[in-house]
Amino acid sequence: KIKQINSSLFLLCFLSVFFFLRSLLHGSLDEEIVVATTRVETMLGDTAVAVHPKDDRYKHLHGKTVWHPFRKCEIPIICDDFVEMDFGTGAVKITPAHDHNDYDVGKKHDLPFLTMLTDDGNINAICEQFKGMPRFAARKAVIAALKTEGMYRETKDHAMVVPVCSRSKDIVEPLIKPQWFCNCNEMARQAVQAVRDGELRLIPKMHEKTWFSWLENIRDWCISRQLWWGHRIPAYFVTFTDNSIPQGEDMDGTYWVSGRTEDEARQKAAK
Repeated sequence: KIKQINSSLFLLCFLSVFFFLRSLLHGSLDEEIVVATTRVETMLGDTAVAVHPKDDRYKHLHGKTVWHPFRKCEIPIICDDFVEMDFGTGAVKITPAHDHNDYDVGKKHDLPFLTMLTDDGNINAICEQFKGMPRFAARKAVIAALKTEGMYRETKDHAMVVPVCSRSKDIVEPLIKPQWFCNCNEMARQAVQAVRDGELRLIPKMHEKTWFSWLENIRDWCISRQLWWGHRIPAYFVTFTDNSIPQGEDMDGTYWVSGRTEDEARQKAAK
C-alpha cells in the first residue's frame, strides 16, 4: 500500500520484523526488561526505556535504570501514558533524536538527544564499534553483537509503514537539524474568531469541528521543511574570524539572524 504525503514523501506499507531485545537493569545480572523495535540500529542513540505508568508488569521498575550494552552507561526507565500496554512488550526504547514520537517524549522528560547517524546515513562516533557503517549494515552488526552479549531475544514478522523519498527512493531517516518556524498563534486565533463571529462560513457546517480542532491546537509552522534541495530560507549563521570571541553552535539559535535582504541580516549580525 502506498500513500502520498506530499510531492517528495510517500508512506509505504512493508512486511518488516520486530526485534526483541533484552535490557538488563543496572546492577543486576538477571532482572531484565524486553523491548521491541524495527530499527534496532537506532538503539545506539537510546536515552530511555518507557513503560505505561498503569502497567502492573513494570511498576516495580519505575525510577530504575538499565545498562546500555554499547555506550556502557545507565539510561532511565520512564513512565509515560503514550506507551501502548498491549503492543509489543509494553516497553519501548526511546531515541529522541531519530523518531518523531520519541522526540516529544524526550522534550517532555528532558532526555538527552543523541544523534547516531551522519548526513550520509552512516553511524557516527557515538559508538566506536560501529563507527562508519552504513545504517543497514550496522543493523546486522548490532544484532550480531547483541546475540554475542546474550541480549537478543527473538524476531517476529510485523507490518509497518515506512516513509520513502519520491526522489531518491530511499528510506527517510528522521534527523535533528536547525529549522525555521513561523508562529501561527495569532493567525489561528483570527481564523477561529472569524468563524465564531459568522464573518467566515464553512459549508457544510460540519467542517467547523475540524476547523476548530486544528486551529485551537495550532503548532508553529516549519517553513524550512527539511528539503535540502528546496527553497532557501533568508537566515544566516554568524561566524567570527577573531578566535577570542566564542563560536556559536548551529543548534542553539543564538548566532542565527534573518532578514529580508542580506544587508538587513548583516546589520542584525553586527549587533
